Amino acid sequence: MTRRIKDALREQRIEVPSWAYGNSGTRFKVFNQPGVPRTPEEKIADAAQVHAVTGIAPTVSLHIPWDRVDDYARLARHAANLGVRIGTINANVFSDDDYRLGSVTNPDPRIRRKAIAHLLDCVDVMDATGSTDLKLWFADGTNYPGQDNIRVRQDRLAEALDITYARLGDQQRLLLEYKLFEPAFYTTDVPDWGTAYAHCLRLGERAQVVIDTGHHAPGTNIEFIVAFLLRAGRLGAFDFNSRFYADDDLMVGAADPFQLFRIMFEIVSADALRPASGINFMLDQCHNIEPKIPGQIRSILNVQEATAKALLVDTAALAAAQSTGDVLGANAVLMDAYHTDVRPLLRELRAEQGLDPDPMAAYARSGYAERIVAERVDGQPAGWGA
Repeated sequence: MTRRIKDALREQRIEVPSWAYGNSGTRFKVFNQPGVPRTPEEKIADAAQVHAVTGIAPTVSLHIPWDRVDDYARLARHAANLGVRIGTINANVFSDDDYRLGSVTNPDPRIRRKAIAHLLDCVDVMDATGSTDLKLWFADGTNYPGQDNIRVRQDRLAEALDITYARLGDQQRLLLEYKLFEPAFYTTDVPDWGTAYAHCLRLGERAQVVIDTGHHAPGTNIEFIVAFLLRAGRLGAFDFNSRFYADDDLMVGAADPFQLFRIMFEIVSADALRPASGINFMLDQCHNIEPKIPGQIRSILNVQEATAKALLVDTAALAAAQSTGDVLGANAVLMDAYHTDVRPLLRELRAEQGLDPDPMAAYARSGYAERIVAERVDGQPAGWGA
């Protein structure tokens, strides 16, 4: 069993987001930290440090225009030289004054055309970097009853998705993310997995749903959504984070590690952990008070631990208990796996891979944090909107 678990963990891949390394904060204040990157190249360099000590984070997700450069092919070569590559391209149609009333669902046709043009520009970035995934999240919605026609806004959304999907290459995918609320508080144009799923189903097989673990109402059974979309073949990606109240973007597994375990068990039981399954497991977090790079490392370790526990579940015993209606027995099988301390197993696996058994300690000893604080003293630090 140990060998089977290690083999599965060796294949695991987790993508990191470029924006996690910049300055971020609350809606009231952005908190500055020393040594944060000033350019997309420096963000990628920080991400490469995470991969160097964890061994399972070989891709970096970009956000356009936050990560705009003149030569995206050169940026991709820069990433390759550092031992990583460009992953998902994220569109940004929420940080422009024109999008106050929405982007692709805006009542103004000019603004809708502007937003769609940006989505198509992002596909150009995909072409230049070799990325295969375009992730779309829309802040579009309304704050007041009567503000706009809810049904017509869905028509506008569908038109924008049609145009963008038609522009994709044969090996490229459209990943549609949903969010319960914020910043639109009366209606949100893509508020839940059902809305996202319906649009993806209409578009075609290369349109898939993104589950952001922070984008749900309290008490939502996220693992049910995972299971449903896996069964339908429409789960394209995760944005892993934790929430306490709203979309807090805290480190994954921080608020409810048992939920993360339950989610990963659905993934493991569907044999969807392997990269060949097509599911992109990505972190989507803002490290406001904790240091950036260690925050990403810790999140990856949390996902690894939840995955290892999920792989420990005795599926034969679980199936037997389920088939005989043994409610307590079935639950005990899951709980036995969850309560197992898998950290020694993961340390052993890293040693076998030539990695330091303790990635957090390895990064602390590397001197990288002190070096970037000393070197990144000029220029504009990256952060929200940059």
